[in-house]
Amino acid sequence: MRICVVSDVHLKYAPWDAADRENARAFQSFLKESVGKYDLLVLNGDIFDLWFDWKSLIIKEYFPVLHRLAELSENGCKLVMISGNHDFWFNDFFSKHLNAIVRDQSHVINADGKKMYFTHGDLYTYNDIRYKILRGLIRLPISKGIFSLFHPEFALRLGAKLSRSSRFRQVPALMQRKKSEGLEHHASYKVKRKGYDIVCMGHSHKPEIMRMDSGVYANSGDWTRHRSYLEIIDGEISLKYYHEQGDKPC
Repeated sequence: MRICVVSDVHLKYAPWDAADRENARAFQSFLKESVGKYDLLVLNGDIFDLWFDWKSLIIKEYFPVLHRLAELSENGCKLVMISGNHDFWFNDFFSKHLNAIVRDQSHVINADGKKMYFTHGDLYTYNDIRYKILRGLIRLPISKGIFSLFHPEFALRLGAKLSRSSRFRQVPALMQRKKSEGLEHHASYKVKRKGYDIVCMGHSHKPEIMRMDSGVYANSGDWTRHRSYLEIIDGEISLKYYHEQGDKPC
């Protein structure tokens, strides 16, 4: 089986600067080049910096990426969309129009003799109690219902203000380390106690593959800095960095 895992692309609903537009364009190129290449694409959280599909509306800035995802689906690639800490208010758009599997927290598959676990990872960081409380509140059905009542233009502006994502936000080294340690600890638990061979996460924006006992913890990194992703081909996992066709790797 040919699997690709991507997370933390953080596509903006309103790409205000050239870097945002270039990030979106590169991701679109990556998806275009992936047609016919994979059997499964796991979108492991924070693909979008903000997501909400109203009853009859979607965010038009996301159309090019959604079009590419539709191409992948139409050409036999199964899509799995897992909630992140930025994109979690899903209704039926992905399941109905892209034939995708939508998961609120995690997805599990068995393929090529390997038991694999996929989750964004935001639940497993250390020292982030405030976020975890906010996460529980904002995911309540009543919170989603209130957001849906706002005019989309106002709702998007409000959502953008609530978003903590920023390419220029400086994360203290201690906080970053605690974030990574929490993910590693959860991956170790899944490998040692639950028998998973491969545990894939995102959230930390730190691309890496770590061998632990009889399994592997892999983080797909991000697209805002690294343009990194994971490939699992016939049960063997590797970390990749995207370079457009015709470009020379740096």
